[in-house]
Amino acid sequence: MPVGPTTRRRQLGADLRRLRERKGLTLEEAGTLVGISKATLSRYERKEGTVKWPAVDALCREYGATDAERSALVELAKGARIQGWWRSLADPVPESMNLMLTLEDEAVSEDHYACMYVPGLLQTRAYAEAVHRASEMRCTEQEIDHMVDIRMKRQALLERTQPPHLWAVIDEAVARRAVGGRQVMRDQLSHLLEQADRPHITVQVLPFATGAHAAAVGSFVILGGSAPELDVVYVDIIGGGLFMEKPAELARYKLAFEYLRAQALDIERSAALLSHVSREL
Repeated sequence: MPVGPTTRRRQLGADLRRLRERKGLTLEEAGTLVGISKATLSRYERKEGTVKWPAVDALCREYGATDAERSALVELAKGARIQGWWRSLADPVPESMNLMLTLEDEAVSEDHYACMYVPGLLQTRAYAEAVHRASEMRCTEQEIDHMVDIRMKRQALLERTQPPHLWAVIDEAVARRAVGGRQVMRDQLSHLLEQADRPHITVQVLPFATGAHAAAVGSFVILGGSAPELDVVYVDIIGGGLFMEKPAELARYKLAFEYLRAQALDIERSAALLSHVSREL
């Protein structure tokens, strides 16, 4: 799994902080040693903005890092400048989507709980168009087409040689909500069943019969990084989304997802329910 720029930046910040604390230095003390301000070093460790690799090299030397550690961190600093595929699009990507696209492009796993719509990575084009028309009431057809194009391009990550593992727990309401009309929904459910047969995609349905459950607050995605400290939770809200990476927040959502997986139907019964709903349309 290739490591992208945001994952590199986040890993770099975490490692710089670890090395500094191992040396027993404060931010101010460490910054003084290499001629950068406390605020700048704090920004490096908080994974905010760009970072200069010579400063990383100097910090590693002051921290007593091994040659292997220093080389790895310098490479992370250099690689953090690489940009994702969406940067080259003719029409710009809305800023609210930029971080999500970046994190998703670098994820090794995605755990979705969906209570409203089929997760974007598993949507058909017609279904995605219907979702965007309903949620973006003031957008032009050109703007809707652009957003749908981006959603379809996102799905290419599932075709990689080493794709992320996608685990989707979808509420029964998602399967029964007639987005775009009966034929669109039939095609969508058929596509969902086809995708669920792939080894790196797991789909479970949380039935109405479950009653109250662990995520009644709404849909969310846990984007798994190459290391646990790089995991991020994304929660959909109107007009964008919230990203959470504090350990307590991550633990809460990961626990909720474990409960949801346990409460949902198993893979075979989930497929049977989706097939049944499709036949009813």
